Amino acid sequence: MDAKPDRQAGAPESQISDKKIAAFRRLLEAIGEALDLNASVRLWDGSTVPLGRNVTSPLTVTIASPGVIASALRRPSLDRLIRFYAKGRIGLEGGTLIDLGEQLQDQSTRKRLRHLRKLKTVKMLLPFLFAPGDKPEAARGYAGDDTGHGRQQAENKDFIQFHYDVSNDFYRLFLDPDMVYSCAYFTEWDGGLEQAQQDKLEMICRKLRLKPGDRFLDIGCGWGGLVIYAAKHFGVTAHGITVSEEQLALARERIAAEGLQDKVTVELRDYAELTGTYDKIASIGMYEHIGLANIPLYFATMRKLLADDGLFLNHAISRRAKKDGRRFGKRPEHKAITRYIFPGGELDDIGHSVQAMEQQGFEVQDVEAWRRHYGRTTKLWCERLLARRAEAEAMVGEELTRIWLAYLAGVSLAFTRGSLRIYQTLASKQAKGPPVLPPTRADLYR
Repeated sequence: MDAKPDRQAGAPESQISDKKIAAFRRLLEAIGEALDLNASVRLWDGSTVPLGRNVTSPLTVTIASPGVIASALRRPSLDRLIRFYAKGRIGLEGGTLIDLGEQLQDQSTRKRLRHLRKLKTVKMLLPFLFAPGDKPEAARGYAGDDTGHGRQQAENKDFIQFHYDVSNDFYRLFLDPDMVYSCAYFTEWDGGLEQAQQDKLEMICRKLRLKPGDRFLDIGCGWGGLVIYAAKHFGVTAHGITVSEEQLALARERIAAEGLQDKVTVELRDYAELTGTYDKIASIGMYEHIGLANIPLYFATMRKLLADDGLFLNHAISRRAKKDGRRFGKRPEHKAITRYIFPGGELDDIGHSVQAMEQQGFEVQDVEAWRRHYGRTTKLWCERLLARRAEAEAMVGEELTRIWLAYLAGVSLAFTRGSLRIYQTLASKQAKGPPVLPPTRADLYR
């Protein structure tokens, strides 16, 4: 017997008897008994099934129709689930995916699920397998080749603008007042986002040993937070580049509002097109966008731009290196992020990044891990966006808001679990003259 085809969402519900739906509820109850979560599932008929023995949380997974289950069973994939979620066919109320993910991150989760009787589980799901399924509608995604393979440098602008040119007002909903869109630095784990972002900007400037008169370059300057901070507090002459027109416009407004036009400039330019010489260079959260094949060009360009006695800080998300030394394949999570959030994005491992820097003539001075800092940063972003969800939906629509909430939650969980990492790597050119750094790091923490 062939399974019935998917149908468009919104079509009449498949004729699944109350008896069979009751069997599915019993399956959910068995899953709840095994996992004992503080959450529930609400089905299309309005009934609620607790996923634990003593559920007190309002956290609720919603399923809009039996066709969602049928479709997911026949063609299980992360992309299909994302489409259902983006269109509201699967939902989450009373919390975020972080709240649910934190309950599921226990290593014993899979072991507990193994106690479910497989034959009984199959019998409970069988009616859905042969029922009409909901066809997942396409969600907003990048229209071109989101992998970035074989990219031309001109495509970098398309990739970045897809992500950043959603609208400046959208990012204002969850970022700090200075619109700093990268990992914050928490001196206390329960600290607030605003102070942590100020502390991050301060730490970057200290690591680079910025001083009055330095020519400072920020690769991927965003909305201008770092170049403005460096000019105001360290007296540098700063220049920033971005390939996002939305970011450029706001950065220029902010520079003018601070009266820093004679100290800070920003322009729309790709890093590969830059010329000139700079005493200090920062690249904060930009390395992930260049593509693994372009790493030699990227570091060679940074070295060419850096003064002989200068310092370069590379702040980048990374992945754990593979045991066999091979490069990374494309996991479903990565494919989802490049399709819906960051087209062209690829993550390096820190060992290869350091090796590539040395191969281009850099001497690595310091490597610092900030993984837990980014786990908390993205969690706070997710919570802030959720708190202003209605405004976000009015601004960019329900679908994009859902995708962003899922993205921020997923990234936070990945940093918390360690599947994503982030490092700040400080480097200089190969030493030929006097030391460019003091003998200790004590000045960083004064």
